[in-house]
Amino acid sequence: MIKYFFLSIIILTFTGNGFAQSKTSPNSIIGIYWSPKKDAKVEIYQKAGRYFGKTIWVATPGKDVKNPKPSLRQRELLGLELFTNFSFDEGEYEDGEIYDPATGKTYDCKMTYNGDQLKVRGYIGISLFGRTEYFQRIR
Repeated sequence: MIKYFFLSIIILTFTGNGFAQSKTSPNSIIGIYWSPKKDAKVEIYQKAGRYFGKTIWVATPGKDVKNPKPSLRQRELLGLELFTNFSFDEGEYEDGEIYDPATGKTYDCKMTYNGDQLKVRGYIGISLFGRTEYFQRIR
């Protein structure tokens, strides 16, 4: 009985949330989403076979003052590309990066899309050491 429990844990670990991944079309992700704090709207779009996301509305307009590159600190938060260079593979958007203008940091990132929710996992090195945020699609 115990070995079946541990086997189940191993299977759940390697299959994500334990439920079969729905067959997601690569372009299902394209659209407009609320940021987790609902202080910005982000448009996800495709460019040259990759997926990107930029702000199309911000509650508090301003500049990218936390950017580590002084030459980029004068750019507007509105229109800022937050998600860059994601590829689609087996239901997951991977090999991309996410920029956090609140800290000025860029993280490796992977995303999954389920229903109207975009699950975004930013991390350094391996995804075990990271944070997950949820972006809600705007219909």
